[in-house]
Amino acid sequence: MRITIDDDWTATVTDDPLVIRPRFDFRDFRVRVASYADVQERGRFLLDTFGSQPWLWDTPDELRFDKAGRHLVGAEFQIAGAAADPEDSARLPATPDVRPGGLRADEARDFRLEVTTELCRAPGDTVLTCLRDLDVLDEPLDARVGIAPDVALLVQHGAVVGWSLTDPARYLTTGFAAPDPAPPAPATRRLLTDCLNLITTEHLDEVRDRVPAALDRLRALDRALRERHEDRHRVDALLSFVAELVEDYAPE
Repeated sequence: MRITIDDDWTATVTDDPLVIRPRFDFRDFRVRVASYADVQERGRFLLDTFGSQPWLWDTPDELRFDKAGRHLVGAEFQIAGAAADPEDSARLPATPDVRPGGLRADEARDFRLEVTTELCRAPGDTVLTCLRDLDVLDEPLDARVGIAPDVALLVQHGAVVGWSLTDPARYLTTGFAAPDPAPPAPATRRLLTDCLNLITTEHLDEVRDRVPAALDRLRALDRALRERHEDRHRVDALLSFVAELVEDYAPE
């Protein structure tokens, strides 16, 4: 299967998906699928590969390919900041199923992968799906290509129109740290939903406008995160963002 990513830039789906576990960096609200562990390693990684990458003020999503074999070796996606209405999220096609597969660039040159604009949240936030636009929901998908564990590209009319992360709570972390290999606690899943309810809805605007009721909800969420003793690595990832909001808008 050949897919289009940027106008005339194409890649062919292979049988070799990445085995790298994704990292859901909640503070930066992005998902990384790469082996680099710090800023320096990331810089070398970008120099040694080609594809879509940030440049000055331009910050597209990233798909990176090795120069020798032109195979996909890493990805980084920004999560859309505003959630689609539940009615729209419910229209997301359930088929086709995810089929694991890698990508091989048809030619070795850079391209641009536009960031998505719409976030669809599955019930319980078991899956986060980011789409190019809501028009994608009007027609069936051609394929879901699982480029890494629980990370899939969505293809429609032969073009990439979005991506998804299944079980996002499992991959919560901060920065370049690896996620906890143990399964997330049920309470962590609920706290993730509480945090997403804050930052992907109008509640975040209310916090920034210092609406008293919104600040009370923010402080309550901050306390709930601080009082959790189980699954601290993931909880700290959620707290890293919430604590900044408290410091900026709701200091006691």
